[in-house]
Amino acid sequence: MTDARRDACIADAAAVTALGESLDATWTRLRAGESAVAPIRRFGVESLDCRTAACVADLDADPREGENLVCALMRRALDALDPLPAGTFVIWTGVKGDAEFVEAQSGEAPEDRTEYRAPWLPRHYRRWVCRRLGLDPEEGIEINAACASSAAGIALAADMVSSGERESVLVCAADIVSRFTHVGFCALKALSPTVCRPFDARRDGLCLGDGASAVLVATRDVAERRLGAPPVRIAGWGLANDANHITGPARDGRGLKAAIGSALDQAGCAPDEIEAYCAHGTGTVYNDAMELTAVEALFGDRRFPIFSVKGAIGHTLGAAGAIEAAISARALRDGVVPPTGGLDEPEERGRGRVSNASQDFAGHRILTTNSGFGGVNAALILERRL
Repeated sequence: MTDARRDACIADAAAVTALGESLDATWTRLRAGESAVAPIRRFGVESLDCRTAACVADLDADPREGENLVCALMRRALDALDPLPAGTFVIWTGVKGDAEFVEAQSGEAPEDRTEYRAPWLPRHYRRWVCRRLGLDPEEGIEINAACASSAAGIALAADMVSSGERESVLVCAADIVSRFTHVGFCALKALSPTVCRPFDARRDGLCLGDGASAVLVATRDVAERRLGAPPVRIAGWGLANDANHITGPARDGRGLKAAIGSALDQAGCAPDEIEAYCAHGTGTVYNDAMELTAVEALFGDRRFPIFSVKGAIGHTLGAAGAIEAAISARALRDGVVPPTGGLDEPEERGRGRVSNASQDFAGHRILTTNSGFGGVNAALILERRL
């Protein structure tokens, strides 16, 4: 970064997952090696081979307040935030929204289903967030970059802050386990009929999960005043597309390598200065293989901690990147990465890197990445100054 650009930092972060109603609760249970993946009760799965997911218990929406389940989940994360700086810009990065409502429509939405009654389009959710937080609902944007959406949102937020365009940007995302998404992933043969095992030699698919996160990206001054402590800096970010397939990643990892390479260049650090890696780690055969291919291309045979949270909280779709950025910031603070849930026997290239136990590291820099349908890849490098 040049001297003319400002530090973009994480000034606040909240997350709700099936492991916990807060970031603290999720982090504690992750470190303990717990998993929230369980049989699905939200909708019928009797005719399907894959019947588990990580769902938030007692998730109820209040239609009188214009809520659906996505709103109910997002509300829990927003309520954990302190009041935001005036003029905060909002980026919405959830990708599915009220899937059951959209699926049920044969044409135009009924006239009585307005965004004020219950959101269903991305712009509705962003405006709903703004109104709830007392911000201008006409200010903000929406990003849909599949499962890299909220990581891409944080990258854009960091660029807006570091360039001086904004003092603070809130990146929000929420996605739920719905019948629509679960059946769709079943049809793709992407779900595990057994256990989600990221980077395991016998991995056979992913599990979906409910998740919401809100990450406030702001200048260092704003972050320090808000936290009362040195904040985690977003040192570098990168986005790339491998242009390979609508659902399958390029096996040579070229898109992910390009995204990480851009993040490294912007952060001004060498590959050996990355001390831990929060991987996308879905537990599918091809995604995990692609990530390890990119790791070997960029980091050689160096062994350093790599982990995935998706065996514990499921794949939270658009919310994954923001949740994992918040978890990575917590890992930097504590100097430890959590176990990779579901992992039993690491595949050959993962040995000495992934573990089903917590791993200590220096706690200076951590890389976190996400990949999505359509070939999109996003990379963030977080840095903690001691």
